[in-house]
Amino acid sequence: MNKRISSNSVLSTATPEPLEPQFFDDPAEAVDCLEALYERNTRFLREAFEGLGKSGKPLTRFRACYPQVSIETSSFGHVDSRLSFGYVSAPGVYTTTITRPKLFRHYLKEQLGHLMRNHGVGVTVSESSTPIPLHFAFGEGAHVEASAAESIDIPLRDLFDAPDLTTTDDEIANGSYEPGPGEPSPLAPFTAQRIDYSLARLSHYTATSAAHFQNFVLFTNYQFYVDEFCAWARQQMAEGGNGYTAFVEPGNIATPAGADKPDADYSLARLPQMPAYHLKKKGHGGITLVNIGVGPSNAKTITDHIAVLRPHVWLMLGHCAGLRNSQRLGDYVLAHAYMREDHVLDDDLPVWIPLPALAEVQVALQDAVAEVTGYNGYDLKRIMRTGTVATIDNRNWELRDQRGPVKRLSQARAIALDMESATIAANGFRFRVPYGTLLCVSDKPLHGELKLPGMASAFYRTQVSQHLKIGILALQKLAAMPPEKLHSRKLRSFYETSFQ
Repeated sequence: MNKRISSNSVLSTATPEPLEPQFFDDPAEAVDCLEALYERNTRFLREAFEGLGKSGKPLTRFRACYPQVSIETSSFGHVDSRLSFGYVSAPGVYTTTITRPKLFRHYLKEQLGHLMRNHGVGVTVSESSTPIPLHFAFGEGAHVEASAAESIDIPLRDLFDAPDLTTTDDEIANGSYEPGPGEPSPLAPFTAQRIDYSLARLSHYTATSAAHFQNFVLFTNYQFYVDEFCAWARQQMAEGGNGYTAFVEPGNIATPAGADKPDADYSLARLPQMPAYHLKKKGHGGITLVNIGVGPSNAKTITDHIAVLRPHVWLMLGHCAGLRNSQRLGDYVLAHAYMREDHVLDDDLPVWIPLPALAEVQVALQDAVAEVTGYNGYDLKRIMRTGTVATIDNRNWELRDQRGPVKRLSQARAIALDMESATIAANGFRFRVPYGTLLCVSDKPLHGELKLPGMASAFYRTQVSQHLKIGILALQKLAAMPPEKLHSRKLRSFYETSFQ
């Protein structure tokens, strides 16, 4: 108990030397300054902690703050109306705190470059008033408190700032944030501490570093897709990469291009909750596959965290219940609309908000289906339907009184039902990440065709490989587009942040 109740009087606070705000009209120089400031301030906290671990006699508390970048514009002049990001909509001061600038270097250079060009002004880099929690100063995988508990006789939160979950929220992304009088407006959809929180959770849930995540993401709910993806990715590596540079599996186990096995001879004792696999390409232009398992809770959790990496698109590839008698097992469903009965996002994105289909994603998916299957035009209707996908949070919905769910599904003109797709699309809408869904009919419970073990095994063997090829091809088509074309103006609210 003596470590929980300290007799120390109020301690003074030690901080790094104050840094004068610096103005830049070159995005690379601005990011260089952000990196230097972030490294200096996190190093200050790490060294202070290490010093306490040796002496165990704190004489002061320690604080260092996140760097921030700001822009001020006084013009109402319109920028290129085709753009979906890269500008502010009204005169004023805009700012955002920054974390892990080395990880986000390419993204930050791009976003600041757009701002400078579109408004003809520079940016200011300075220290914010938001403290960096000690936990995040150590980066991914650190176990801060356990490593020094025996040598420090005062609670760490008396000496360092801890994560503040009362201010780590999604108000900006949800469109509910309102700056106080005289406060600047947000420049980015996430604050530094919100990003740090998600980066730590990503490592926990996927067993891979955030640095490995790519900008083009596939979600699936079956291990069969993972097995197919890993086999295909290893083939790419063995053939020299074919444009990809490495394949990274859970545990950060990497197989470089030109190799037929990983560069480390070990594997995880057990897989994490939602393992991620990354086929890397320069500039994060490759493909990440995540097995999210079953259910809307997992779908929300992982997209909450991947969103802070600002991917260019995410797609759901999974299985569904076909709701029409004309459908056959193995047919594809391209979602044009979503019926949301998942409930996990109701507080953040009310169900009365429509989720639009994004033309660029829909065309890429449809074209990929045509190329892989060989069906075109009117013949494509033989194996694919477009329409409403319903997502529900009750896996055994069939056991309820059929008059309730079946009537709603019919009124919604639904053609398929699953447990993840609408959640992933809704979070894509909420976080301005282009989204899409291509499902494969694996059973038809309304018509007596249930997924039995023997049927399921045969179905998976014949359909998974083709379905995955379609998803990969669709992502490759989307990756070939300029980002300003892929990111849709449909996802922008009235008062939007500049950063994509």
